[in-house]
Amino acid sequence: MSPAPTSITAIERVERRRARVGLVSGGLGTYWPQFPDLLPQLQASAQTVSSRFAEMDVDVIDVGFVSDATEGAAAAERLRTADCDIIVMFLATYLTSSMVLPIAQRSHAPVLVVDLQPTERMDHASFDTGAWLAYCGQCPVPELGNVFRRAGIEFRSVSGWLGQDSAWQRIEHWVTAARIRAALREARHGLMGHVYPGMLDVSTDLTLLPATFGSHVEVLEFDDLRQRIETVSDKDVSDRVSLSRELFELDDSVVDDDFRWGATVSVALDRLVDDYSLDTLAYYHRGLDGELHERIGAGMILGASLLTARGIPTTGEYELRTTVAQLATEVAGAGGSFCEIQALNFVDGVVEMGHDGPAHLAVSAGRPLLRGLGTYHGKRGWGVSVEFDVRHGPVTLLGLGQDRDGQLSFVAAEGTVVPGPLLAIGNTTSRVDFHRDPGEWVDAWSATGVGHHWSLSVGARSADYRAAASLLGIGFRTI
Repeated sequence: MSPAPTSITAIERVERRRARVGLVSGGLGTYWPQFPDLLPQLQASAQTVSSRFAEMDVDVIDVGFVSDATEGAAAAERLRTADCDIIVMFLATYLTSSMVLPIAQRSHAPVLVVDLQPTERMDHASFDTGAWLAYCGQCPVPELGNVFRRAGIEFRSVSGWLGQDSAWQRIEHWVTAARIRAALREARHGLMGHVYPGMLDVSTDLTLLPATFGSHVEVLEFDDLRQRIETVSDKDVSDRVSLSRELFELDDSVVDDDFRWGATVSVALDRLVDDYSLDTLAYYHRGLDGELHERIGAGMILGASLLTARGIPTTGEYELRTTVAQLATEVAGAGGSFCEIQALNFVDGVVEMGHDGPAHLAVSAGRPLLRGLGTYHGKRGWGVSVEFDVRHGPVTLLGLGQDRDGQLSFVAAEGTVVPGPLLAIGNTTSRVDFHRDPGEWVDAWSATGVGHHWSLSVGARSADYRAAASLLGIGFRTI
């Protein structure tokens, strides 16, 4: 994702392990003695494919070129021990399904079949049989589709030619999906406080994420944060205030004591996240009459926004599933800000959406604003809140829906953020044009089972999220 108009380079971004892409290439060894020039040509194509993957900011585990079922089984064992996030099978020419089925069965990773012929078309006048066979990688694709279905293995493929940009764009969707799978299956999700009373859709079975993705949920108390607040020094606070002044425009409504309190909580939040090695954090505490825990909950917005800008989605209302969606959009390079529907504009044909509190600074259309609020709507306490419009242009919503049987799904919708009047109430607010009647859009979106909140990410990203759902083994819905 390109930098926001306001620089966030002063924020140290979190580093995650790169996705591991297993790569195996192959063709039918029976051809090699028959056509001596064929294998070197195919191996050169395989090297081109390997080099293209190496340019995608992933770790490529290339196990080489296989020519028969025995070599395929050996490649399967190497890929199994590599613990890949996706395995790519490059079909350089025809090969038998017996050569690649063990790779799909034993590797315990999702598989993508890729067949890319050397050029756009053959030169029919000059080609002999050996030259034709270099263009024959598509031949076994239906065979593999049949065998994978019979073996209960999900089949995915990209067919094209080596220099075809559109084919590589399709492949890159799967690489992005592998990054998302890598992040979610190793993620540590923090859950602090308690559910917002009455929000039944927010409640999440804590076994669901480990069972679905392999991730971990760390249950935390507000006292875990309170204890760290007590260790924050005046210098720590002053440094965080200085950083915040670099990043935000300060409205006249900001009260200095509230600003410093938000900075104090922010420093403590960083320590909490570091101590528990968290990749996300969802929180809520109701509080009462200005007691300490209420003040902590009300002081979270600044620190939560800074953590989100670092690549650690941190969000209110105990929205564990939405932080999962935000982590997915973050890893995809699309940002991802906490979001809900705020109002409809039937004159301009837009849905106004955003949220109070934590936001992703990197998706802001301009320099974000800190506004002081004497009242948080629907929540107790007071303090500083973040306000901005998401950068104008294509956006994609991604939520995490759940069905009656407990199964999770990615739910997505693409729209366009357009300029126009916005509320100035300490919320993120954007005008999103979904190119249909706003009321009809709300009805269709709500019928997906998405829930109250979702991640608002920049760019047209449905193809990435659809591919990620496939690799994660969950459903995908879009409107």
